Amino acid sequence: MMRDLALGLRLAVGGGRMSGAALLRLAMTAFGIALAVAVLLSAAAVQHLVGAQAERKAAIAQVTQPRAGVAPLLVYNWYASAGEDFVKLTAVAATGADSPVPPGLSRLPAPGELVVSPELAAKLAAPGGASMRAQLPGRIVGQLSREGVAGAGDLSGYYGVPAAQIEAEADGRKVYAFGLPYTGLGLSAAMLAVILPIVAVLLLPLLIFVTTASRMGAAQRERRLAALRLIGLDARQVKRVAAAESLVGAALGLAAGIGFFAVLRTFVADILPFGLRIFPEDLVPSWSLVVVIVLLIPGLAVGSAMFGLRRTIVEPLGVVRQGKPVRRRMWWRWALTATGVLFLAATLAFERGHGDTPAALALSVGSVFLLIGVAALLPWLVERLVERLHGGPPSWQLAIRRLQLDSGTASRVVSGLVVVLAGTILIQGVITSLASGDDRQATPDGVAAVPVRVDTTAAHEAEVGKLVSAVPEVTGVHPARNLTFRSGEERNYGVVGDCVALRARANIGACSDGDVFSLVPSRGGAAPAGRLQLQGYSRGEEVNGPEWTVPAGVKVVQAADAAGDSLLVTPGALGGLALPDSTVTVYVSGTGDVQALIDNVARAITPLAWNASAGKSDYLDDFAARDRQMVESFRSVLITASLFVLAVAAMSLLMLSIEQISERRRPLAALSAAGVPIGVLARGSLWQTAIPVVVGVALAVAAGLGLTAPILRLADRPMIVDVPVLLTLAATTVAAVLLVTGLTMPLLRQVTRLDTLRSE
Repeated sequence: MMRDLALGLRLAVGGGRMSGAALLRLAMTAFGIALAVAVLLSAAAVQHLVGAQAERKAAIAQVTQPRAGVAPLLVYNWYASAGEDFVKLTAVAATGADSPVPPGLSRLPAPGELVVSPELAAKLAAPGGASMRAQLPGRIVGQLSREGVAGAGDLSGYYGVPAAQIEAEADGRKVYAFGLPYTGLGLSAAMLAVILPIVAVLLLPLLIFVTTASRMGAAQRERRLAALRLIGLDARQVKRVAAAESLVGAALGLAAGIGFFAVLRTFVADILPFGLRIFPEDLVPSWSLVVVIVLLIPGLAVGSAMFGLRRTIVEPLGVVRQGKPVRRRMWWRWALTATGVLFLAATLAFERGHGDTPAALALSVGSVFLLIGVAALLPWLVERLVERLHGGPPSWQLAIRRLQLDSGTASRVVSGLVVVLAGTILIQGVITSLASGDDRQATPDGVAAVPVRVDTTAAHEAEVGKLVSAVPEVTGVHPARNLTFRSGEERNYGVVGDCVALRARANIGACSDGDVFSLVPSRGGAAPAGRLQLQGYSRGEEVNGPEWTVPAGVKVVQAADAAGDSLLVTPGALGGLALPDSTVTVYVSGTGDVQALIDNVARAITPLAWNASAGKSDYLDDFAARDRQMVESFRSVLITASLFVLAVAAMSLLMLSIEQISERRRPLAALSAAGVPIGVLARGSLWQTAIPVVVGVALAVAAGLGLTAPILRLADRPMIVDVPVLLTLAATTVAAVLLVTGLTMPLLRQVTRLDTLRSE
């Protein structure tokens, strides 16, 4: 047995009449398998990556259960808006010498000191970091170590304050220790509904690619096996030699793939999309999955080689194949597809917009079954289609006849492309439809007059006004009290402020003190009337104020989106009523650059820490722009990932085309010698590749839309198809077919030369 395996290894490296060609086939096989191994190892490392982040997050969790003999640490958590980012800040104050110190800190920061995470420190040091620094309180005295952050991209910090400042806050807490037991990852049904289809889209094309790469040079291998039979090897020995030949490419590809992954791991933090950051040390595949990959790749290579010999009889004087192709069985293909359809159809039992755990499980299982089913259906569909095609130009007839004899190999390669396209249509359809359903109210024209806003509370309104008014560039300060106007169970949200502040909330037109404005949706609505209870919100609780009678002459203003404010009231309309404590929005007008004005206002209010934060008044537009940017970034990543897997599928098609031309070089040379133009043979190769691709694209579109519809139904969103993305993928698919045909032209010209025919 060992001698047979050793012989197979030698033949894989230098077999055939041209060792250079054998080495080229071996290199292409190893490279293809290496790509698949690198991606599989990256996917296998995701679990450890997420687990390491979750474990560090558990280690820095705050324990609020009292412990005897421990002086608690007073903490207050809040988020500071810093440009396009939000920074999680934790104010800390010790109550004793043994108060716990958060992980990542060597000591507690003194009042006025700020310790930031490494990513936040990098952003502050980068160009434009001054604007972010203006939003943060205190003096930066150091950085957190890795034990103090959950992930490399965490924007966080600890800020030292006097204990009395936290004791005065209702949301302050006492922390007796840090760190909770790590209980492992728990995947919800909603997460599985997203993860499982992505895993299927990722793995199926790669596994198909591995089997295709492993069968390169099958025709030459079979002729070598026939020669081995001639010198005395029996059928079992021949199979062991074939297995050893396939094992060489798989082993080299496995080693190269591990090397690719090791190189990728060193700079992976710099290539992730959406600004994501990770610690490279966290990207470690678990040993169990590594063992599975190490066994799976050679197993697939050897298994595909053996599977290719199932209908081939290797005799001492040649290779004999079954003359009549066996018709593919359809029952199991339709069973997989039907199972997926049934699971997806089961989601119809759930109400629109009310998807829960059973619905998410049905979606995830149905998506995986349907993706596998359409990949299995493609060879059967191509076989049935080419059986019914007859006539046409010579190039078409050559392609159809070749597919009638063997359509399975090309269809299996294209099956990976079908899975990629279907998954891409699913993901882009969901993202585009969900993003389009988030319509935000347009920014009022009055925002231009007061471009800066400061969010604070009624208790700090006067102090904010004093600090902001002292900024040289500030020309006006206009506070607006955020209240709830309640009548029984009906609630109307609104503000009380001067006309300048109200114009920053809606386009109300003419305004004077004493006016009341009611915002109604564009489809119509009625203004509130009668007596309303004024309510505020302070220290996490509702605060009741006096009752107020809505005056006559309320001005009704139609708004495209009136889901937010409903009542805009000037102080004169309240008749001197005392307003309850509530949140306050202070609108600021000024001169000069808007961002510089925001920075100056933010610096002025930093002594108030979490009690006041500055930002743009048109924050709704900022959120909408951020959402659009996120969708565009996701679309770019989606297209890039899809094009990568399409490139893998194109490489598989190229390998297949080279293999088919090498295997059919004698009949191709004979056709050329008989007078068939090289252009006819080239077009025949083009149609032979294009037909399975066209059928696969049509099947992928149907499957992708079929997967998208039930997901959007449960999300209660209309289906919107991103036509540019689909056209890009379709154009790329056509280009891949043309490129494969063009790259095989030199080989086609070589095998159709007359001297090549004489040498055969």
